[in-house]
Amino acid sequence: MRRVRYEVNGGPEVLFTEEAPAPEPGPDELLVRTEAVGVTLPVVRKVREGAEPGPLGGEVAGTVAAVGEGVTGFAVGDRVTGLCFSHAYAELALIHHAMASRIPDRATATDAVALVRSGLVARGAYEAARPRPGEAVLVTAAASAVGTLALQYAKAGGASRVVAAVSAADKADFVRALGADEVVLYEDATWGDPVDIVIDGVGGTLLDPAVRALATGGRLVAFSSGGGMIDAYQLLVRGASVIGFQMAAIARGKPEVYARWLCELWELHRENTLRPHVSAEIPLGEAARAHEIVESRRNLGKVVLVPGAR
Repeated sequence: MRRVRYEVNGGPEVLFTEEAPAPEPGPDELLVRTEAVGVTLPVVRKVREGAEPGPLGGEVAGTVAAVGEGVTGFAVGDRVTGLCFSHAYAELALIHHAMASRIPDRATATDAVALVRSGLVARGAYEAARPRPGEAVLVTAAASAVGTLALQYAKAGGASRVVAAVSAADKADFVRALGADEVVLYEDATWGDPVDIVIDGVGGTLLDPAVRALATGGRLVAFSSGGGMIDAYQLLVRGASVIGFQMAAIARGKPEVYARWLCELWELHRENTLRPHVSAEIPLGEAARAHEIVESRRNLGKVVLVPGAR
């Protein structure tokens, strides 16, 4: 089978395609013939900045090709999506059955990769802020896969004003079409009138203007892998708070919540309340191009690798 790997850290150019033996599913694992693989900023950052090279994990969707010992609820031929913690950039990938979920008949593999993980993170981060109807919400990285869905969650949740923060002016029309009432640029001196909630998927130097955008009693939810420092004084003068969110903690610690959110996610998709957007579908062998798009923040929504494309 084909897979993408890297041996030294660096930019997109360090990725290469190789032939590798097909993996065998171990206990509780599914072997999935991949039809779509999601490209995420954390994985792009790992390639450039990680401690040492390792497998390219991520979201995959496709058809179950084999099941390991102890697997229940799934069979060969089922269409599934889930997280692969080993080699996701491959024609065959392994998923632990606890991290897998079925794809509805009406949805494609690309739909699943664009919706499920990003949608769960968007839902969880928004819920972590404990929103109340009529509050104003600002979303950073608003044109990203998670950001586009967070905008829609905020709009559907009764926000009085939804502000999209983006890196470039040419993304404004895109996020407005998804429901943003206002658009601000990261470089702007201020981000408009204060908001009650900031959903931050960027971190780093954007944490300071994100905190300063909060109204009295506001909440910032940080879910980015970008790290960064927050000035505690800016929280103090606003009576504001910062909440960290990680989807893996919900999946591991509250599986019943994870399952409920997943069902609700697909229902909102069926109702067209949530509309994932795919920025680009790129052949597996051109993974470097996919990473370059994500790293340069040119994507509008999800970037997806398609192993079957040449």
